[in-house]
Amino acid sequence: MFGAGGGEIWQGDVCGKRGIDDVCTVVVDMSRFRIGIDSYSLSPLKLSPIEVLEWAARHGAEGVQFSEVNLPAGRHVDEGLLAEMAQFARERDLYLEWGGGQHIPFDTSTWQRCDLGPINLRAAQQAKALGTRVVRSCSGGLMRWHDDAPSTEALLRDTARELKKLKSTLTDMGVTLAIELHFEFTTFELLRLFEMCEAEPGGYLGICVDTMNLLTMLEDPVAGTERVLPWVVAVHAKDGGLALTEGGLMSFTAEVGQGVVDFPRIVQRLSRLEEPPNLSIEDHGGSFDIPILDPTFLSRFPDLTVGDLARLLQLAAENERRPPEWRVAPLARSEWPTHCEQRVAAGIEKLKAIVRRGQQR
Repeated sequence: MFGAGGGEIWQGDVCGKRGIDDVCTVVVDMSRFRIGIDSYSLSPLKLSPIEVLEWAARHGAEGVQFSEVNLPAGRHVDEGLLAEMAQFARERDLYLEWGGGQHIPFDTSTWQRCDLGPINLRAAQQAKALGTRVVRSCSGGLMRWHDDAPSTEALLRDTARELKKLKSTLTDMGVTLAIELHFEFTTFELLRLFEMCEAEPGGYLGICVDTMNLLTMLEDPVAGTERVLPWVVAVHAKDGGLALTEGGLMSFTAEVGQGVVDFPRIVQRLSRLEEPPNLSIEDHGGSFDIPILDPTFLSRFPDLTVGDLARLLQLAAENERRPPEWRVAPLARSEWPTHCEQRVAAGIEKLKAIVRRGQQR
């Protein structure tokens, strides 16, 4: 197995708080987007890959990104399983995206070096067998939350050195390693990483935008998406919120359409791409403390400006200004198993509605 790892209110370009029927929308060609799920969202159900695809098709999803694979005892990710998955997806016209990639050449729990070559070659081979070019890469770890982690600049140098070794292999296989906007690097840093790798958009490196993780990394989701737009090949469509705490801020997940992530504007920007990415809903419980009142912690985000920080505080205040019945709050990870099916199913319908309203303008 490999892993990750009220009422509706949306803010559009010029609108304030509105309900679902009055949402401020933008012009989007709905037919260019496919809305699916990330398998991690259904993790508590312990579904096999085929069962995940069946769940997706049954609930109106148009595909699955497999960032996590659950298998019965004795079963492995082999040619037979991949062929079965590919056939199931073809018969039901579902997109497939794969996971298992890694970009930081360390075990982030021990900081022991690891060889990325075999890891990413295996993931690329599996993706090719599935007929997909997207391999999500996530190395995990809240690096700058821990004083014993290497500096971001050191991680960037080591990551670039290792990723450059993969260029010819991934290019020959027609696979793009989609580095997730997780907790390793900000969008500013990923752009520097790609420059260090001498990579170009449309090549062997790309980005999986996680719209909620941008909040945790102190970036406005719309601005962050805009910044890396040419590199986006996959999307974790995840809503979330921010709240003021004694230590600074807390970010947390929310059901699609209920948080502060401005999906209409994000989808409008993604629609500019020649090949708009699939929108895979990733949802889960949990929250993250962001100690912005700690000068040492804040210094680890050198690209953060006063204006950016003000925008994040504005997003936190936005939730507090809502009527109590529309206010969102963190859901504990321990509670996710009882909410996951309902919330993911609702998210599919809500994201479709958001994009459909954009098309109707």
